[in-house]
Amino acid sequence: MINDGGKVNIFEGVAETIRQTFEVRTAARDLALAQTRLLTRHCANAIRAVHRDEKELATEHLQQAGEIAVVLKNDLADYPDFLYAGYTQDALKEYAEANLVFALIQNNELPLPEQIGVPSSTYLQGLAEAVGELRRRCLDQLRLGKSEEATRLLNLMDDIYTVLITMDYPDAVTGGLRRLTDVARSLLERTRGDLTISLRQEQLETKLRRLEGLLAERL
Repeated sequence: MINDGGKVNIFEGVAETIRQTFEVRTAARDLALAQTRLLTRHCANAIRAVHRDEKELATEHLQQAGEIAVVLKNDLADYPDFLYAGYTQDALKEYAEANLVFALIQNNELPLPEQIGVPSSTYLQGLAEAVGELRRRCLDQLRLGKSEEATRLLNLMDDIYTVLITMDYPDAVTGGLRRLTDVARSLLERTRGDLTISLRQEQLETKLRRLEGLLAERL
């Protein structure tokens, strides 16, 4: 390659090879970003369907999310830096969370990390974030007067937190799990307080009804 000064640019061949490499990597990254957005959308829709008791719709979204997750990981097999980048792992965390929320609320067997194809750290992050969805479901059940189911959900939240606090490893290993654990603890305590108040109110109302019944019998 000769430049304007008539000299051969000895770097142009290397530069062209690098440009081609960057083009391929950029295309892979752009595709991964599109896939992660679609994956996250299906996971959000699955969780929304779970809260609306639309089991079939939730299952459909989880299946579609699973297919996207497999394609995403296969496409990035040659690009580990993209596979383990924040945006990819965040999407896989949402996938783990959606599967866990579905199983916990439906009272199904808990899926394992290898079954849904996510790293252990990503799985635990999804489990930690599932606590927020369990709180939401717990409050919904309280409003419906289903205190027994609300208690079951609170116990699940407590069990999750008990597991999370045992993962005392550096954030570089767990992917920042400590912060999510602190959030889970806060949500757990708030939910415990909400449930306690609701149950006491329920007990008080029951006693008042009994008292009203006794007074009515004596009149």
